[in-house]
Amino acid sequence: MEYRRFGKTNLPLSVFSLGTMRGLSDSSLFIATLQKALQSGINHIETASAYGESEQYIGDALQQTPRSRNEIYLTTKLSPTPDPKKIEIELEKSLKRLQVDYIDQVAIHGINTWEHYQWVTGENNCLAPLQKAQTQGKIGNIGFSTHAPLEIILATLKTELFSFINLHYYYFWQRNERAIALAHDLDMGIFIISPTDKGGQLYAPPEKLQHLCAPFSPQTLNYRFLLSDPRITTLSLGAANPSELSPALAVADQTFPLTTEEKTVLTRLENQLETALGTEKCSQCYECLPCPEVINIPEILRLRNLAVAYEMENFGQYRYGMFENAGHWFWGNKGNRCTECGDCLPRCPENLDIPRLLEDTHQRLNGSPRRRLWE
Repeated sequence: MEYRRFGKTNLPLSVFSLGTMRGLSDSSLFIATLQKALQSGINHIETASAYGESEQYIGDALQQTPRSRNEIYLTTKLSPTPDPKKIEIELEKSLKRLQVDYIDQVAIHGINTWEHYQWVTGENNCLAPLQKAQTQGKIGNIGFSTHAPLEIILATLKTELFSFINLHYYYFWQRNERAIALAHDLDMGIFIISPTDKGGQLYAPPEKLQHLCAPFSPQTLNYRFLLSDPRITTLSLGAANPSELSPALAVADQTFPLTTEEKTVLTRLENQLETALGTEKCSQCYECLPCPEVINIPEILRLRNLAVAYEMENFGQYRYGMFENAGHWFWGNKGNRCTECGDCLPRCPENLDIPRLLEDTHQRLNGSPRRRLWE
């Protein structure tokens, strides 16, 4: 296991962190997973007050591990609110459930909208209770997680109110690279959310993708893409049982730059994208937004890119099913909401027939509605 400095927090975190949104149906299995993670060198556990009984499970499990509390770093997350008193109350609940008198890091859970941004930066100042808790020695560092559009993430970073950030960034979705760069410039710890699941359901890749990534597995290649970036501190590992730790642990010491062979495979993936999609490839410039019907055009067309080029239909259906069902966690309406108003067409530098591609994506990927896993 390799360790990296978590930005200005100065905490030496393992390059993989145990995320606890999954695996909460069986307390004994959860304890076994946690103990295996700790034995393997993982020293950072990440949870949230919204993750069901996760905090209670962690608190119980920590009472049964021989590891010193000083060897384990805890991060929990509290939902944003315009009422600072609620933050204070929820923090006390988290301390009680985790059965500790000190939490190393607390994040605002999901600064996803401009309204959330105002709750943090405006007169409400929902950070005040956390800043007070810092002075009282109850918590260490304050950060935020986000599923927001890039513009909101960059604005939040520029406030310089936070010491770390939890965000999405993967080989198959690099939109947040500017946020990674800015967070690094600000010496913030950078935590990548769900690289295997949200990064493409890479634990169950289609045959086409497996073939293109050979001799590596898609999951390993994505891990290496992230681990080779020295700006990134740690990757979330949401294991539901001890065996699910194995793919990550196999590369936990491989933080060196990408090898020639790995770069060759990534070039193969890029070439496949160009070849398979041709003039229908969306290059993710985001110039098509805003859409009058609040359709998340770039994300829908990204899912189409992946389905056509790499046969990642299952992942596409998984994510597409969250549109109109996951609120600010995954914003936007589905492609069939398009009225063919044409507002986006002159703004597309690739002259894509966006209404037709939206309808095609809807036909390919529309399935059962999905909500957030922990909801």
